[in-house]
Amino acid sequence: MSTRAEKIESPQVPDLPHASWTNGWRIGHEVVMSGMTGHPATRQAAEQGQPLGAYEQTLVVLKKLEALVQAAGGHKHNIVKTVVYVTDIADKDEVGRARKDFFEGHYPCSTLVAVSALVFPELRVEIDAWARLDVDLCMA
Repeated sequence: MSTRAEKIESPQVPDLPHASWTNGWRIGHEVVMSGMTGHPATRQAAEQGQPLGAYEQTLVVLKKLEALVQAAGGHKHNIVKTVVYVTDIADKDEVGRARKDFFEGHYPCSTLVAVSALVFPELRVEIDAWARLDVDLCMA
């Protein structure tokens, strides 16, 4: 018997009509989310001559992931695992600072890797994540 998958829909993180992926699925108590970036905020900031750094981009991304988990019926402390992709490994400290500020001491498991590029040149950070709606890291 299969568990029914439910597409997560969030106005803060809409699926793009031309995309060949889905931003998130709820499968039972599990929430699986595609890699998120700071786009379009990063593009808008770059066009204004004020590009977002790794710290700011990480916060934008984490808030998108939080919006998807909330749309699935949860909250940010249901996020149990992240994979962080950075285009410059030197940004790891700024990414870590943003994670500390966002997760407030209740940290999910995480992997951080450096990659040669992301989909747009102004992007420095991409994060994908998994959440469990039956787990609250604040209670760990």
